[in-house]
Amino acid sequence: MNIVVFGAGGRAGRQVLAEARRRGHEVTAVVRDPARHGDLPSDVQVVAGDVMDAVSVERAAAGQDAVISAAADLSTPAHDFFTASSRALITGLGKAGVRRLVVVGLSSVLPGASGAPLMDEPGYPNEYRSFSLGHAAGLDVLRTCELDWAYVAPAGDFDHDGARTGQYKVAEHGDPASRIGYADFAIALLDEIEQPRHHRATVSVQ
Repeated sequence: MNIVVFGAGGRAGRQVLAEARRRGHEVTAVVRDPARHGDLPSDVQVVAGDVMDAVSVERAAAGQDAVISAAADLSTPAHDFFTASSRALITGLGKAGVRRLVVVGLSSVLPGASGAPLMDEPGYPNEYRSFSLGHAAGLDVLRTCELDWAYVAPAGDFDHDGARTGQYKVAEHGDPASRIGYADFAIALLDEIEQPRHHRATVSVQ
């Protein structure tokens, strides 16, 4: 397949590139400034693009089969970034004729054991609540579109030192104690691209 990865220079994005290449896909890595990402694999096409701009999204996605967005921008207010990027992806992919979109999500916005979002459960840390609310707003925008999308999040958090095990499972609900390595998370993302099991859905993996 031909797959576009927005946010390809980040931790999740880099593992997505590695997993996609491992499976033999043709990958276009989209970053804001290619000059800052000279360490990306030489067999990946690296292009400049902005996930917050619909024209840029359309240009990057033209002729592609699917898109994975692992993009984030801590220099922009979370609400502004995630709502703008969702709108740009919806518009740009629609014009490019690309239907399948998988977005890297955040566990705090998905249901916990109580059925409420994890961030609203008693005792959940509020240090990054504004970031969570931004993610939630972006997800709300996705829910209004007709793309074939999936919002995939770790059930809890990332294990930054986790080695690739080649395994993961879909969790029944979010779990703050759960951890998954970026490499295994990338497997889940590529599985959703190759054999979509979740359509217009939110998914927790661990």
